[in-house]
Amino acid sequence: MMDSLDQKDAYASLRIGNFRWFVFARFMLTLAIQMQSVIVGWQIYELTHDALSLGLIGLSEAIPFLGIALFAGHVADLINRKKIILLASLVYFICAIILFAITAWFHASLVVLGTFPIYTVIFITGLARGFLSPATSALAAQLVPRELFGNASTWNSMVWQIAAVTGPAIGGLIYGFFGVETAYFVVVCLSAIGVLFFMAVHKQPMPDKTKEETIWQSLSSGLKFVYHNQIILSAISLDMFAVFFGGAVSVLPIFADQILHTGAKGLGFLRAAPAVGAIIMSLVQVHWPFFKHAGRNLLICVFSFGLCMIMFALSRSFYLALFFLMLSGMVDNVSVIIRSTIIQLYTPDEMRGRVSAVNGIFIGSSNELGSFESGVAAKLMGLIPSVIFGGSMTLGVVTAVRSLAPKLRKLSL
Repeated sequence: MMDSLDQKDAYASLRIGNFRWFVFARFMLTLAIQMQSVIVGWQIYELTHDALSLGLIGLSEAIPFLGIALFAGHVADLINRKKIILLASLVYFICAIILFAITAWFHASLVVLGTFPIYTVIFITGLARGFLSPATSALAAQLVPRELFGNASTWNSMVWQIAAVTGPAIGGLIYGFFGVETAYFVVVCLSAIGVLFFMAVHKQPMPDKTKEETIWQSLSSGLKFVYHNQIILSAISLDMFAVFFGGAVSVLPIFADQILHTGAKGLGFLRAAPAVGAIIMSLVQVHWPFFKHAGRNLLICVFSFGLCMIMFALSRSFYLALFFLMLSGMVDNVSVIIRSTIIQLYTPDEMRGRVSAVNGIFIGSSNELGSFESGVAAKLMGLIPSVIFGGSMTLGVVTAVRSLAPKLRKLSL
């Protein structure tokens, strides 16, 4: 049936039942995670009014993620990936229940212990994410034929971005109008639905192992593969440093409160703005992908992302800030889809878990470590100078990668 699919059909990958269930499940779980992110951020800010405390949210998730990622990639190449996804999703669901319970029934613990219980739960979700990320990426590549990798990456990105739009907006609005307890309860419900949808995806056979390896050889093979592949290494390095320096998500609560004066409701829209731009660009890429001159397009888009962050930091109008955040999401979406397609096309089946784990270390952890960097920089340099500095560093990274990675610069997919 897969061989009969029209490769030029923009909806080709969605016509595969397992892939549909997969993207539905990913949408619901991502929606819950994005809601939880904005809820936790605003709750921590209300408790502390401190930029560094906001940065510690990202660090609390990044440390366990980094610590477990390579082993999780090894596991994803040995154990059925659906089982891993279900267990990790279940941990997210349980953590959502704990956050709801702490806030609704044990609020006194936050008075006595401060933000420590919240950071502890986020640490556990970091462990779950460490296993979920490589297993999800590896399973996605098994659900569609090779010729549809680009199309599937585009739909995967679009679904994720739609959740990233609605998640922060819904989280901020529910928090603002109905309170933190109701917001956390909605997260619990959405997490449960995500687990149920993942259960509907059929198990996929594990790829045959081409050679016997010890666990240490297996763990290092993913790193070696990426290191010796200039195209993959330069693509994920570019995104890693761009996100690490250029992201400003963790300090958005301060922008919403002190610069733009919009409160929790405005924070939801600020968090959603990049994803709105990404959805718009995803719709464009479904029909007109940017795979011709992919390397050049990747460099241009990451450079543009840095410029958008600088202009956002200089904005004093709420609507102008939304515009630059939305524009940053548009250019970032192009780079995400190109990078995802590169990894899927250049990675053998039996190594997808480990290579996805390495990619997760480069990209995924840079979000959390970038949040910590943003919090520290804002503390040391001031809010606006820190974001301008981050955007400028992104421009420098693009310039360096363009010179050091000629294969990426000349790449067409």
